[in-house]
Amino acid sequence: MTTFVIVGGGLAGAKAAETLRAEGFTGEIVLFGDESEVPYERPPLSKDYLLGKKPRESAYVHPAEWYAENSVDLRTGVSVAAIERPTHTVIVEGGTQHYDKLLLATGAAPRRLDIPGEALDGVRTLRKLPDSDALRAEFTRGRRVVIVGSGWIGLETAAAASIAGCQVTVIEPQPTPLYYAIGPELGAVFTVLHQAHGVEFRFGETAAEFHGDAAGRVGSVLTSSGTVLPADVAIVAIGAGPNDGLARGAGLELSNGVVTDSALRTSDPDIYAAGDVACSFLPLLGTHVRVEHWSNALNGGPAAARSMLGQEVEYNRVPYFYTDQYDLGMECSGLPSPGAYDQVVYRGDRATLEFIAFWLAGGRLIAGMNVNVWDVTDDIQSLIRSNRTLDPSRLADPAIPLADV
Repeated sequence: MTTFVIVGGGLAGAKAAETLRAEGFTGEIVLFGDESEVPYERPPLSKDYLLGKKPRESAYVHPAEWYAENSVDLRTGVSVAAIERPTHTVIVEGGTQHYDKLLLATGAAPRRLDIPGEALDGVRTLRKLPDSDALRAEFTRGRRVVIVGSGWIGLETAAAASIAGCQVTVIEPQPTPLYYAIGPELGAVFTVLHQAHGVEFRFGETAAEFHGDAAGRVGSVLTSSGTVLPADVAIVAIGAGPNDGLARGAGLELSNGVVTDSALRTSDPDIYAAGDVACSFLPLLGTHVRVEHWSNALNGGPAAARSMLGQEVEYNRVPYFYTDQYDLGMECSGLPSPGAYDQVVYRGDRATLEFIAFWLAGGRLIAGMNVNVWDVTDDIQSLIRSNRTLDPSRLADPAIPLADV
């Protein structure tokens, strides 16, 4: 019997297993996850689940019984130690598992600061369900929360802590939050949003040391300016790195993740990669990119599954991500990092947080972000794909439908 093995019990891996069955694959599917939970999605961990709005089960990709019902051999709490490419086997605790095709969907892990005191109780990261559970317990009224980093996880946890009544301080070396994600222009919008909810930013600073109290728990954070910030809990949110250790040990090509072609094949024709761990060739951009967002796992897992089945696949989606913070909902298509654009155009009212931002490079749209404006993502992505020179005045004019720009 043909055996497909999936390493990684997250969204990409679970959706790949689902797609294999939906496409008629009747062979054996073995899905390894190193956590004890059934596969789950990560956005709720910093959004609705962290806020207590939805139950734990709402994060699950499928109900627990789905795997047996669909003949998917789900092995939770099992780590894969190595890949033996010549024999087409993976080494697991207590034995080996043969594969005909292998999918790496091992995700990413939070980056660490490597500064004194980082191992203290109360210094936390957010990547897994138990991390979110811990933060839910920590976020109680009046507690002092210091967050190191103001990317998406940093800001979403800041919002959750603020809503819970905590005193929140964010340390960020750049001049605005989300500096590398959406640039300083739109980063400033999020500065104002959080300041309006009582969050304090300390821009141009980094965390230098975590100080503990007599019980061995974090009590304060020393910044690079010499300031000591009292802290009942500290969150390190400085990004994530790809879990590419298995691929490295197997000698696969790496470059900020596991390198794949546009069909999500690695340098080994029988091994594929998808989700946060994959650095895939995106024809739309003409380069390899590693995208750490929910939509990439949601769509990359199924694309890899079809590629494993021998179907013609070109994974070429416009990168997409979203956030919910306080009363702000946002969707962004494209990758508007500093240096990639030369103009930002707005449609709508930034003051009331109902607008669309467009990032242009040489008159061509590279990214668009809709804030509290809905049902425009398809039009924004079509404009990006068109690669046409656009009239900024038409982009900014709300009387002109985006489909007509």
